[in-house]
Amino acid sequence: MKLISALAATLLLGTTAAIAQTTATAPASATSSSAAPAAKPTAASCKKQAAAKNLAGADKTQFVKDCRAGKASS
Repeated sequence: MKLISALAATLLLGTTAAIAQTTATAPASATSSSAAPAAKPTAASCKKQAAAKNLAGADKTQFVKDCRAGKASS
């Protein structure tokens, strides 16, 4: 039983050291992306923009859809 416990402890420590070495050598460019994708506007922010433009009905609905899709508004 002591032999199994000793082998298990050695295996656990060896695996931990191997994992630590592989994560420490990861390239820095993979962890920090300089070209982060732009966040999609929320429905609430699009509705506020529509209200500021005094849009209502079908025009407001279309504006919110376009806004959420990231299309440029005129």
